[in-house]
Amino acid sequence: MSLLIAPHGGELINRLVDGDEARELSARVAELPRITLNERQLSDLEMIANGGFSPLTGFMSQDDYLAVVDSRHLANGPPWTIPITLDVDAAEAVKPGGEVALCEGDTPLAVMTVEDRYDYDQKLEAQNVYRTTDEAHPGVAALYAQGNTLIGGPVKALALPSHDDFPAHRLTPAQTRARFDERGWRTVVAFQTRNPIHRAHEYLQKCALEMVDGLLIHPLVGATKADDIPASVRMECYQVLLDNYFPKDRTVLSVNPSAMRYAGPSEAIFHALIRKNYGCSHFIVGRDHAGVGDYYGTYDAQMIFDDFDADAIGIKPLKFEHAFYCKACEGMGSTKVCPHGNEDHVFLSGTKVREMLLNGEMPPVEFTRPEVARILMDAAKAAG
Repeated sequence: MSLLIAPHGGELINRLVDGDEARELSARVAELPRITLNERQLSDLEMIANGGFSPLTGFMSQDDYLAVVDSRHLANGPPWTIPITLDVDAAEAVKPGGEVALCEGDTPLAVMTVEDRYDYDQKLEAQNVYRTTDEAHPGVAALYAQGNTLIGGPVKALALPSHDDFPAHRLTPAQTRARFDERGWRTVVAFQTRNPIHRAHEYLQKCALEMVDGLLIHPLVGATKADDIPASVRMECYQVLLDNYFPKDRTVLSVNPSAMRYAGPSEAIFHALIRKNYGCSHFIVGRDHAGVGDYYGTYDAQMIFDDFDADAIGIKPLKFEHAFYCKACEGMGSTKVCPHGNEDHVFLSGTKVREMLLNGEMPPVEFTRPEVARILMDAAKAAG
């Protein structure tokens, strides 16, 4: 019997069908109306089907959608902070009570039973979820680009979206849980990232690893902003760090296929609940988690956890201050443990690091491991 944390809602959802059910579904899918999914919708479908979005069994009905936007909970009670919706063209022949095939290009991946079809207020969703209606915010821009009509209902999946990258690291929630069980882990801390891991990140992970049995490094590899570092480059950075600086028997690297929303505090809760489904009992929340620009306060993503019942969230947030290398201490630390001033602290902005890499300058070892710097430098040169 597994001793890991229970999934959100108590049951790990699996919407992939097999056997006779799969054959019957495949036989009738050709007769159904089709919706071709975009990149974000495909990643949402994958996370619904594999249980990463448990307890969701499909795209949100109007009741769940309104409950999430208004109260940050699903209609039946559990916390949930990001709407998982499917927009359609108002002219599409998709009616409640019918079925529709969800496709990747020309390939049907799933059948959705349409329970309802509804209009929604994009600006209200933007304000309540993203805390801004500014279309310059990438998450809000993606929301505004959606159609004005949503459909909701459960899905049955014939297959997950196709991927030809990182096959060894595309573990489903059931597979990460099995991996943790094999290692005898009861407590696991997750680290969410869409960036390369620098010394500050490494410090947070190793502090957390002192408290638990194992660490899941779980980079998001779904849709991100155009100027974010590509997932292939980031994965190379993660692997070189694991090979040289982390205990192999206490660390697992697996990817999260979700799309990035850049929703700051709302997304911090969302990311934590996803990692709970993957079997993690603890979740690292650092400075400006899932933030972008100046839309959120430095530690808003930590404070939002205080708005929720801890038992209802389940997974425990580990809240860390901004970490840095201190020349006087001669080591990594934060304002919680370091008595020295900013003149002794090594801080580098992302813009400054990109400038150094493009100029062929190696960032200092106090900021990033040399192996990571070389990978980033080569990628920057190749990109021009």
